[in-house]
Amino acid sequence: MNKNNAKEFLLYLVVGGIATVSEWIFFFIFDKCHLHYAIATTIAYLLATFVNWLAGRILVFKESKQSFMKEIVSVYVASLIGLLLNLLIMWVAVDLFSCNEMISKVVATAIVFAYNFLIRKLVIYKK
Repeated sequence: MNKNNAKEFLLYLVVGGIATVSEWIFFFIFDKCHLHYAIATTIAYLLATFVNWLAGRILVFKESKQSFMKEIVSVYVASLIGLLLNLLIMWVAVDLFSCNEMISKVVATAIVFAYNFLIRKLVIYKK
């Protein structure tokens, strides 16, 4: 990993932290409103995807020359796979193993984080 990639990854950790905290807050709120975990996960993930895009664009991928529409559509299309991974992990943890929903959410977020960085770095914002 070269110095620039390491710096981008570290900055993306900050972006991921911002998006993760926002996702967990959204999930917590929706969970407390007694939404099914799959619905709460989906809504929280979609809102956090926007936070992730905005923070990532400001802090990490500043040099993008894409139009706003192309970029945001690319991020949401890529995030759809992340959402499906997130829901699969939640289903396995909650329904199959009876784990706590919030703990399951934390585990799912950690696993999907690497996917989100790689898809942005290698596909959406490739140089």
